[in-house]
Amino acid sequence: MPSSSAAPLWRRLAALGYDSLLLGGVIFVTAGFLIWLYGASGMPMAELNGVQHPPAWFSQWVIFPTMMLIILGFYNFFWRRGGQTLGMRAWRIRCERFDGRPLRFWQTLVRCAAGLATLGTGYLFVFINQHRQSLQDVLSQTRTVQIPKD
Repeated sequence: MPSSSAAPLWRRLAALGYDSLLLGGVIFVTAGFLIWLYGASGMPMAELNGVQHPPAWFSQWVIFPTMMLIILGFYNFFWRRGGQTLGMRAWRIRCERFDGRPLRFWQTLVRCAAGLATLGTGYLFVFINQHRQSLQDVLSQTRTVQIPKD
């Protein structure tokens, strides 16, 4: 394994927090648009406590999959183009393959799936892995490194 410095856990979590704010805004606006679109289509709305909302199937089969696609699309776009999300740029860390090149699509898919499936607890793996890789890193055959100051 190359000798680049593994990114510390606190930087990874700070970048995740930054990216979560960005993704949260995009998801909020998209979900609002989808709900508006559903209502504008004239389809029947359900009522709960006097508030009109789409039925449960709409959330399960339209909104939730759309949120997952937004998350995957966000990370796929940034990790495949330079290895850094906006949060990772702010905290000077990069996700890369062991040869230093950007990730492949399957690697972004595995990283996102592992992160979502473990609800972020895969980051704790850095404490027991000798190369300080998270579970997402190990499963996707990638590493997250700290970028030195210029």
